[in-house]
Amino acid sequence: MQTHTTRERIDQWRDLAAALRVDSIRVSAAAHSGHPTSSLSAADLMAVLLAGYLRYDFAHPERATNDHLIFSKGHASPLLYAMFHAAGAVSDAELLTFRTLGSRLQGHPTPVLPWVDVATGSLGQGLPIGVGLALTARRLDHLDYRTWVLCGDGEMAEGSMWEALEHAGYWGLGNLTAILDVNRLGQSGPTMHGWDLGAYSARARACGWTAIEIDGHDLQAIDQAYRLAVTEEARPTLIVARTVKGEGAPAVADREGQHGRPLDDAKGAIEALGGAQAVHVVVTPPSGDGVVMRAPVNTSLVAPQYALGSQMSTRRAYGEALAALGSARGDIVALDAEVKNSTYAELFAQAHPERYIELFIAEQQLVATAVATQVRGWTPYASTFAAFQARSYDFVRMAAVSRANVKLVGSHAGVSVGEDGPSQMGLEDLAMFRAVLGSTVLYPCDANQTAWLVDAMADLDGIVYLRTTREATPVIYASGEAFAVGGSRVLRASTEDRATVVAAGITVHEALAAAQQLADEGVVVRVIDAYSVKPIDAEVLRTAAVETGRIVTVEDHQAEGGLGEAVLSALAASDASARVRLLAVRELPGSGQPAELRGVAGIDATHIAQAVRDLLADG
Repeated sequence: MQTHTTRERIDQWRDLAAALRVDSIRVSAAAHSGHPTSSLSAADLMAVLLAGYLRYDFAHPERATNDHLIFSKGHASPLLYAMFHAAGAVSDAELLTFRTLGSRLQGHPTPVLPWVDVATGSLGQGLPIGVGLALTARRLDHLDYRTWVLCGDGEMAEGSMWEALEHAGYWGLGNLTAILDVNRLGQSGPTMHGWDLGAYSARARACGWTAIEIDGHDLQAIDQAYRLAVTEEARPTLIVARTVKGEGAPAVADREGQHGRPLDDAKGAIEALGGAQAVHVVVTPPSGDGVVMRAPVNTSLVAPQYALGSQMSTRRAYGEALAALGSARGDIVALDAEVKNSTYAELFAQAHPERYIELFIAEQQLVATAVATQVRGWTPYASTFAAFQARSYDFVRMAAVSRANVKLVGSHAGVSVGEDGPSQMGLEDLAMFRAVLGSTVLYPCDANQTAWLVDAMADLDGIVYLRTTREATPVIYASGEAFAVGGSRVLRASTEDRATVVAAGITVHEALAAAQQLADEGVVVRVIDAYSVKPIDAEVLRTAAVETGRIVTVEDHQAEGGLGEAVLSALAASDASARVRLLAVRELPGSGQPAELRGVAGIDATHIAQAVRDLLADG
């Protein structure tokens, strides 16, 4: 038989759940949009969590020992904001600004609110980031905060969710609890497994999780499930809760066609739930004030140095520079997707194993974990092949919405990969990362330039992408030479220049060879190393356009969205005009030697020189 205290707690949770439902309906009605039915199904689950198990200091969201709560089903934002309202963090007046211009309470959660770690709403992302947070607690922070993630049953069809489940089980993240709201209905119809709780539980258990199946509207069962979850130390817990979409509002409960729309009779539904009431819950703060301990470091950076004229790949220079940076800064973390011996992230792993995280062949989880580490104040560098960064692109896009500070590295770029063929050739990555809001895109051509930029990346905000090359290239810059982000290097210039060649990365060396060929013919051209693809050095390009009148851009990348179009955009924004020819990879490449493939693609020294001749012949 229940004790009085238990009955009292259940009554409190029931009142809180009703208040959360009322507020979810109210805000959606006020906004004339939103997802109230998706919020109603999880209200009981979140009421018990908020009042009984979440350890959070809303007055001090920066507190190191706070738990983390992520709404992977970000469309249930009315419920999240209702929780903030109940906790006293959001006023009733602000609550009713939901989805209006300038409101912090946007349609899906973003970190404009201090209690929101990351933006969600693109389904399949919250759990991977939650796994990253739990892993950060164990591997880096060494603190006992817990990560809670509310998931939707529809998003369980996303492959990223199963990457997350597998990784959490592998790492034994007992500090992670995922709550699966199995309400049976998606946006346009029933979900894949409906109310088959066992379909989810069996898969989770196979991945190394403890799975608990409950009635998601039974407050006592929810309490018991949470109690078991917080005592689990060696395995993550998935609470598989059978719920009814629209629970508490009979007119819409378990009905198709009600997703993503306010209730037709919001007033009646609110009255049936007891009306709008001021229900306040005192959320228990964490018990301690732990501090994240950074690794002991050297007092200054001792960057690798490479002799002029020597040969070194920029991918190896990346690994050596990152290992050195890790010795100088205790906040640096390296992550890789099981290609560390090719990206040379293994050098960091060898030097600083306690700050290296292996994500295996799971690029979405790679970026999700990087985002999670920066939530906790770490500075992550996440590397894989440039071609495989495409798999994680939605996570990158959402990281920008989160205003996350993440350093991403793509090696083995372009046809210069060589014999492995087109599946391994990153030919779209510059375009992808240039399109990300507020991003920085860097493409070094030699080892010393790479070493400098690896260090500079650490203090840049937003998404920063560094593109490296597989094959060794000549060192053309002195060690210690500085390279400003947004700058460039004019490698050859004179008052007699008749054209300008703009290149980056591997094609800088082809451009220099082409310039020498032309010089032997008596044709003098300017050569610009545009290592900062975004932001690009618009002033140097403008000057080149004015002084030479002809520009050839050359890149080991597809023409769409790459260096050439970055140059054209910069010129379009200036008062300068020039005739421009873009050399880029325009046909599907095959296997071959790197030099052969650059020739076939028309981006080698021979083709650059001919492009200049053609421009001059055209007058």
